[in-house]
Amino acid sequence: NIYIDGKSTLAIIDIQDVKEVLMKGIVKWFNKNKGYGFILTEDNKEYFVHWKSIVTNSPRELKVLEQDEEVTFDLIETEKGIQAINIIRTQP
Repeated sequence: NIYIDGKSTLAIIDIQDVKEVLMKGIVKWFNKNKGYGFILTEDNKEYFVHWKSIVTNSPRELKVLEQDEEVTFDLIETEKGIQAINIIRTQP
């Protein structure tokens, strides 16, 4: 949750929504046309990933993932469940 004070430009982020920091996993699958897929962790847990959550080096770089690609990521609780965010390829 993000709380914005109407009198200033300060935004306070509720970090309780972030479950863990810098998790590791591999891309189970990613549909480039639909823009989403799943990441699989070492303990066989799957997390949804949306293309908007992929971190790139340039705004022109495509936000896509390849199957079996190694990534690091954070988790966040959403209305639809836990999702991967801040996905970074370990081998760009």
